[in-house]
Amino acid sequence: MQKPSSRHFVKLSLFIALLSGCATQPPAERNPSNWAKNPTQQTAPSQSRTANPDLRPFASVGGYHASIVSGDYAGYPALNQFIEQMVQKHGFSREYLQGLFSVAKRKQWTLDYLAKSDQGLKGKPSKGGWTRYRAQFLDDRHIDAGVSFWRKYQPSLQRASRQYGVPAEYILGIMAVETTFGSFVGNHKIIDALTTLGFDYQRRGEYFRSELENFLVMSRTEGLDPGKPVGSFAGAMGLGQFMPSSFLQWAVDFNGDGRRDLWNPEDAIGSVANYFAQHGWQQGQPIVSATRGSYSGIDSLEPGADHAYPLSTLTQAGIEPAVPCNCDYPLRLLLLRHQSNDEYLLGHPNFYVITRYNQSTHYAMAVHELALAIKSGYQRVAVNRSDAG
Repeated sequence: MQKPSSRHFVKLSLFIALLSGCATQPPAERNPSNWAKNPTQQTAPSQSRTANPDLRPFASVGGYHASIVSGDYAGYPALNQFIEQMVQKHGFSREYLQGLFSVAKRKQWTLDYLAKSDQGLKGKPSKGGWTRYRAQFLDDRHIDAGVSFWRKYQPSLQRASRQYGVPAEYILGIMAVETTFGSFVGNHKIIDALTTLGFDYQRRGEYFRSELENFLVMSRTEGLDPGKPVGSFAGAMGLGQFMPSSFLQWAVDFNGDGRRDLWNPEDAIGSVANYFAQHGWQQGQPIVSATRGSYSGIDSLEPGADHAYPLSTLTQAGIEPAVPCNCDYPLRLLLLRHQSNDEYLLGHPNFYVITRYNQSTHYAMAVHELALAIKSGYQRVAVNRSDAG
């Protein structure tokens, strides 16, 4: 068994955030998580074709067939009950699902890893926590990959920005943090990950059984063999690491080939942009602001994405934007713990939209800072090329 790398620990922190009501969850689970409950814009037209996935042909891609479930999940009453639910609710073939789950593998590594780590990543941010988290992402590897990706997919990014009102750099910021533009989309079969977490991880089994249901519907809708796709050990998929429920609601066919494929860069670009738009992204509005003041009442306020305050409340606590603004909307008080000091920022509504992807303040700040760094690098390359020409 391989020793977990630093990437594993970062991914685990995002996974724990998901479980507590954040990253890549459906609106009822999120806040992300992680996803806004009152979309302000219409879904892209390409999604209408799958508004009711059960109207699609009952495809049985993969040729699975068995009279009973064998293998790692033989003799699981809860799984047999789940199969019956899928038969009655969605019209799946019982024998097909029994064959599929006969090849599903129980991921004991995942269960052992989570058993040791569930408690260790909770609590308030520790001193230097932001410094350590930031160092995982704000480096030349992520920034240079973002610049290269922007240059390669510039037309698609430009079209997504125009269609959804989301700047290209923030689409890229998500992909940079999630998978470094597809360089690491995960190596766990989704069927294994979701079956393991749905039937052997008691703390959030109900949630993952729901995601397993959505994954099977998604696979049938898109004509995928459900035993083939790979992703994170939590079941997140593609360059943007969507959970299946999020795929069904917000993924789009952005390259027009008739399928939604989040492993395809163009579809991933459009889907991340659509996700932001559906969760209330406001074009041209700020993300975060520096603060100033006495901070005399700072202890009376709770930092983080879950707590919103009018500017008047923040002012009474001795906190105000470093640059005056007409902020007639709720603001989030953000705490970043550096090695040498604590920093307080104000999160505007667009910052909150980023946290619908993952509730963590650190996550959203990494996306924000990477977005700015990638944009700066892209502009610098463009200027150099222009000078050379």
